[in-house]
Amino acid sequence: MSDNWRIRIELPEEQHSRTLLDRLGRDLGSEEARRLAKELEGHRLGVSRDDEVVFVYADSQAQVERGRQIVEAELADEGIAAEIQVERWLPDDERWSGEPPQETWEEEELRRGYAPWEVRVELDSHAEAEKLADELEQEGYDVVRRWRYLIVGAATEEQARELARRLHGEAEPGGDVVWEVAPQNPFALFGGLGG
Repeated sequence: MSDNWRIRIELPEEQHSRTLLDRLGRDLGSEEARRLAKELEGHRLGVSRDDEVVFVYADSQAQVERGRQIVEAELADEGIAAEIQVERWLPDDERWSGEPPQETWEEEELRRGYAPWEVRVELDSHAEAEKLADELEQEGYDVVRRWRYLIVGAATEEQARELARRLHGEAEPGGDVVWEVAPQNPFALFGGLGG
C-alpha cells in the first residue's frame, strides 16, 4: 500500500506559482534539479496549483523528500523565497498533516533492538525446547533458550498471538515493556516450578 505525501509550497505571488509550475512541468532550469530528477525517473509526481500555492504529490516519504530538494533548487535558481512544508495524508482524520509520523511503541522497541512482543513457551524436555528453538530460528524468529523454556520475539501483537496459538504459549508485551511492568523482576516467569 502506498502512502500519500505532498509538498506544500506557499509562494509570495500567484505569478511565482505559475513560473514554478511551468518549470516543474517542462524543463527544469537548474543543473541540481535536473540531477535530482534523474533519481526520480520512472516515478510520476503529481503537481497542482491553487492561486499562490503549489502542491507536489508522491507515494513515499523518500519520493517527497527528493521532490522537495528539486523544488528548493528551482526556487533558488529563480531567486524566489517560499514556505515549503512536507505533509502526509492522515486517512483516519481525513486531513493533511505537516507533523512527522509518530512512531508506535512497537516500532520504537524494534528500532531499539527489542522485540515488542514475546511468546513464552514451556516444553516437556530440554531436547524438545532445543529442537523447537532451532525450527523457530530457521523461520527467522529470535529465540531465547532457557532449559525447557523459550522466549520467542515477535514484531506485532497479531504475530505474537498467532505464534502463541501455534506453540501453545502465552503472548505478552516484551522488550523494555516487560521491565516497565515488573521493574523489580528481571526474570521471565513461566507456569509451574523449575524441575
